[in-house]
Amino acid sequence: MAQKAIQDYYPDDLAWCYGCGRLNEHGLQIKSYWNGEETIAVYTPKPYHIAIPGYVYGGLIASLIDCHSTGTASAAAYRAEGREMGTEPPLRFVTASLHVDYLRPTPLGVELEVRGRVKEIKGRKVVVTTTLSAKGEVCARGEVVCVQMPENLMPKG
Repeated sequence: MAQKAIQDYYPDDLAWCYGCGRLNEHGLQIKSYWNGEETIAVYTPKPYHIAIPGYVYGGLIASLIDCHSTGTASAAAYRAEGREMGTEPPLRFVTASLHVDYLRPTPLGVELEVRGRVKEIKGRKVVVTTTLSAKGEVCARGEVVCVQMPENLMPKG
């Protein structure tokens, strides 16, 4: 995609997350984008993301839902404030609660599509509902309560 991903706007000090940090060379480096009123990311699991032969490890699924949701929360907060992504001060979110329902086994070796929607924005809290699909079938559904990163974890400009 030609547009910058939500995670590409994270300041360098906050771009190290295993799931979505662009600076973590060993991480997943997922990329989320607005698509209308929802966000979308695609990820193809590696062969070592295995649970049992032919199927994806549930921890990877949870990580994809988690990081896509916190990215969605960040982008939604910028939108709610009428601000451009990446403007100061940074709006970065962390996970307060992660709930994942595994609906069917997720096949290994195919592209996964992760879609997020904002359910609620209230103060420093954003609730995001997210689905993870393979071959057009929803395999997992999650709800993530994201909270704006506390000041003590923010980089000191």
